[in-house]
Amino acid sequence: MIEYVDVVAVKPIGDYRVWVQFSNGREGVRDFSAMIAGGGEMIEPLRDKGLFQRVFVQHHAPTWPNGYAIDATNLHMEMEREHLLSPAAAAE
Repeated sequence: MIEYVDVVAVKPIGDYRVWVQFSNGREGVRDFSAMIAGGGEMIEPLRDKGLFQRVFVQHHAPTWPNGYAIDATNLHMEMEREHLLSPAAAAE
């Protein structure tokens, strides 16, 4: 079963890593280096670390000034699969 979540907060923490907090209270750090290395029209500008570090939340998704955004639910599923999420605060 898919758990639909939103991103509620992001914070760049160096290079191409971003701390992400989801609406279900889970959080973790995602390294986007592989995404950047893969390139693509919307990703190329994000090679500039200054631009990458300007990540923000818009429409419940991590978004960059060039308009590139990542789907929150897919990001959550990827981070869950890679064991990058900490338990919900309520579960602690």
